[in-house]
Amino acid sequence: MRISALRLAAAATLLLAACRTTQVPLPPSAPWDQRRPQLQAWEHFELRGRVAVATADSGFNANLLWAQDGARSALTLEGPLGAGAVKIDSSGRDLDIVNANGEHLDSDTARAELRSRLGFEPPFGSLRYWVLGVPDPTQPAQESLDPAQQRLSALTQSGWHIDYSAYTAVGAEALPQRLTLEREAVRLKLLVDHWQL
Repeated sequence: MRISALRLAAAATLLLAACRTTQVPLPPSAPWDQRRPQLQAWEHFELRGRVAVATADSGFNANLLWAQDGARSALTLEGPLGAGAVKIDSSGRDLDIVNANGEHLDSDTARAELRSRLGFEPPFGSLRYWVLGVPDPTQPAQESLDPAQQRLSALTQSGWHIDYSAYTAVGAEALPQRLTLEREAVRLKLLVDHWQL
């Protein structure tokens, strides 16, 4: 009798485990209305690549390492604005920078430094979505869709225009490989060499 009760409990546990659902990535060919919210829900990813920034007054090229952990974006730019690396940590309204001289700047001082050096303040809250090839779900957006591939070819949001010129296969998903962001006199080009999900 005791063995039967143990077998019954084990069978019930296996049955319950089999009934659990896990989020399975949709294939890149799935309809955009299904893929968009799934991509917007991704909270963890890393990418390595190269970025080129041009403004009306200046420009620079840098290697980029980006780690996303929930709302926290941690970026390292190697080689911009002179020698050394710049580390940027953004989480909601909080912004911290460690510049190439090792100086730590936070919040308003960090924003002023970015505006002074770059000529603009990057929209980090939205960028985490744009690099995945989706709009920021908290803001209205205009999407241009490649209907055959079911992915964005262009996006306009918060005064920025983003062109997606190439995608790459990452597991079962297709993610942006080349994108260009423009706003007024600012142009930012990103080439992703490696995605880690």
